[in-house]
Amino acid sequence: MLIADLPVDNRLITSLAHLGFTETTQIQAEAIPLAVAGKDLLASSKTGSGKTMAFLLPAMQRVLKTRALTKRDPRVLILTPTRELAKQVYSQLRLLVSNTKLKSTLVLGGENFNDQVKQLDRDPHFVVGTPGRIVDHLKKGLLHLHGLELLILDEADRMLDLGFAEQLKAINEEAKHRLRQTLLFSATLGHAEVNDFATQLLKSPVRISIGDENQQHSQITQRFYLADNLKQKEKLLFHFVKNENIKQLIIFTATRKDTERLSTILNDKECNSVALHGNLAQSERNKIMDTFSKGKVKILVTTDIASRGLDLLNVSHVINFDIPKHTEEYIHRIGRTGRAGDTGDAISIIGPKDWLNFKKVEAFVQQSISFSNVAGIKTKFKGLAPKKALVSKNKFAQNAQKKKVAVKAKKQKSVPNKTFYEAKDVGFAPMRRKPKMDEPA
Repeated sequence: MLIADLPVDNRLITSLAHLGFTETTQIQAEAIPLAVAGKDLLASSKTGSGKTMAFLLPAMQRVLKTRALTKRDPRVLILTPTRELAKQVYSQLRLLVSNTKLKSTLVLGGENFNDQVKQLDRDPHFVVGTPGRIVDHLKKGLLHLHGLELLILDEADRMLDLGFAEQLKAINEEAKHRLRQTLLFSATLGHAEVNDFATQLLKSPVRISIGDENQQHSQITQRFYLADNLKQKEKLLFHFVKNENIKQLIIFTATRKDTERLSTILNDKECNSVALHGNLAQSERNKIMDTFSKGKVKILVTTDIASRGLDLLNVSHVINFDIPKHTEEYIHRIGRTGRAGDTGDAISIIGPKDWLNFKKVEAFVQQSISFSNVAGIKTKFKGLAPKKALVSKNKFAQNAQKKKVAVKAKKQKSVPNKTFYEAKDVGFAPMRRKPKMDEPA
């Protein structure tokens, strides 16, 4: 469908034309007409499919063409799971509101609270934010949603995985009235918690699913390598960094500690890199992403905080230093490359500790995966049998349980063996301990 054929205001068509948009993506063609018609949506599409515009255009259309319910409350609230994704959505929203009198603001954790209060006092039409900080403003009475007309949840599955269910319920209750419309976007509609949550938020929603949740990125080459241990993982990583034709690279790790450690090692080897994780202050995270997006740094080492929503066009390679625990995150991670029609390379390094997570990914993408080799780096690890993999995965839990049992037994042994009378008749309190023969009564 052509952008010009969408049922939206001509001012929006003109703005999109200036931005170089001429045709819709599939999710935009299906979602926009329904959302403009006032339908609640439960939608999914793969990363990079253009879903941000699929909800921003209906939101703009509603605010431009209909009368507000109240004078002061925001008319549209857009929630995202991470601050980085919220900033990405907000940057696209600003492009759309730039030629109008509409106001928007960004409300994130880690940013100056009082500055946000001042922005909210300006009565913005649009608020983009993360659930935790939005609830903070609601509790303090600094934000009211009684007049909210459109609630949009982007990456709802990720928000629930991150533990934002209670905050989302609080926001829903604050904005609960019969005229509110809700658009819920999720990476998958097979997420049980998303479906349960949707029944609470949505009214007779239309379901839209573009592609399978495990759909492969045809423009991305995927390679898999085995490693005996952490040291060999690092050896493989440095080989790829040195020998691949890399424009920009994102390395995904399982822990925040590893992002710092690998970034330090890479910089010591004169490979320009930065580390990004959730423990950093928001100002630091902003600075790191700004530096990387402008191409001033070649390598970003990060946790899954950067696996969704970030539109970084110069990322030619993604390396999974650790395989993600949540299988759908694999698709999101590799989707950071191969953007806007370009090709990309995704490399995954699998050690013994990754094996169970790797097998889940293999089942998720519904294909048998073969392994590649690097000349000069020999690996003994060839994968684990199912039973051995489970034992390896549960070894820590088993040891912890043994310690717990031992401590409990030790405590029981240290407690004196006291004999108590039991109250046999209803209404009598337990009797005191029976005195010993040489003990006064």
